[in-house]
Amino acid sequence: MDMEKQNSAISKFYEKSLDDRLKVVGEFATLTLEEIIALKKYAALDFDTANRMIENVIGTTQLPIGIATNFIVNGREILVPMALEEPSVVAAASKAASLARASGGFTVKADEPIMIGQIQLVNIADPSQAAKKINEKKAELIELANQCDKTLVSFGGGAKDLETRILKHDGKEMLIVHLYVDVRDAMGANAVNTMAESIAPKLEELSKGKVRLRILSNLAVRRLARAKAVWKKEDIGEDTVQGVIDAYSFAAADPFRAATHNKGIMNGIDAVVIATGNDWRAIEAGAHAYAGTKEKGRYVPLTKYYKDKEGNLVGEIELPVAVGLVGGATKTHPIAKIAVKILGVKTSKELAEIIAAVGLAQNFAALRALSTEGIQKGHMKLHSKNIAVTAGATEDEVEAVAKIISDEKKVNVTRAKEVLDEIRKKR
Repeated sequence: MDMEKQNSAISKFYEKSLDDRLKVVGEFATLTLEEIIALKKYAALDFDTANRMIENVIGTTQLPIGIATNFIVNGREILVPMALEEPSVVAAASKAASLARASGGFTVKADEPIMIGQIQLVNIADPSQAAKKINEKKAELIELANQCDKTLVSFGGGAKDLETRILKHDGKEMLIVHLYVDVRDAMGANAVNTMAESIAPKLEELSKGKVRLRILSNLAVRRLARAKAVWKKEDIGEDTVQGVIDAYSFAAADPFRAATHNKGIMNGIDAVVIATGNDWRAIEAGAHAYAGTKEKGRYVPLTKYYKDKEGNLVGEIELPVAVGLVGGATKTHPIAKIAVKILGVKTSKELAEIIAAVGLAQNFAALRALSTEGIQKGHMKLHSKNIAVTAGATEDEVEAVAKIISDEKKVNVTRAKEVLDEIRKKR
């Protein structure tokens, strides 16, 4: 498909058959016949590939991959692959993106891909003096770190800076060295860990102490991604504008609510991270740690909402997004490679920016539902289909059973079986 003719606003995508959905996505992303066939397989991840990825492989498991439609990110039409098991998430993200299109979609920006390597030094007689000596040798230490990854350096990455911190626990002081590394289009764990280990002996020499941990931090505060969108009051209603702001205020004031608020954000973010073969556990750890340290002593929401001068709703998100396009499952898993192709991203920064946009969309959708009709109506409508299948409904019977148990608000297998029997008796 010509890039200028791409459009992610696909009418009633959810009503299309599998073949029709794949045809649309295939044309959008110019997928090959082989890639379409891989998406249709129930086990695209073959044993040999899986066996190279982890140990003791006996098989593989799969998650559904849905396509979130309607996204415009920095002016570019985007289809977003999302891998997860929870109903309503893909639909919610698509709806939120649709409502943002009138204002141009999502404006996004990510930092340079700087990761932090931490080296812990203990048993130091004078930590302050040791820190001074290390800082005096900063340039030498950075050069030493870069010696172990000249390929990364040749692409413009590598160790860029170094800092020292003195921490105290149980009456004992320790010296922590932060090594800041530009990892380019990698997630960066292997590169950072290797560099941290390479300078550890020199740090011991300078500090007269002992090195313990040499490991990357998942609190990637120098690798933040931000997204912003405007939802027009004419499209969502003034009451919804205020409802979303009130819901945000609740999360901003209360960590119990903020935790669930941020979980909703991660519904969208994790789904894209998993689809692209990235480390969702690292993203989760970084996001929640950032929420807990962004404002001293408080766990806060990762998004914020306010009105612009016209009374429209403005939403913003900021969080660490350390993802990569080289190495790991992203380059190994066949479906992950296809997901990256569908997104059309060329750099890790682009991927991080889209992920941030999806997180904001997901959060807006959740707050919109929660502050108006409630979250359960839409969620249970979709969940009722799963219950109907569990009860034994065929493809032709699912919709009818799901509608009845959803309308009755009796979404359970027992009632679904009763409804199924009633339907079959009437035939």
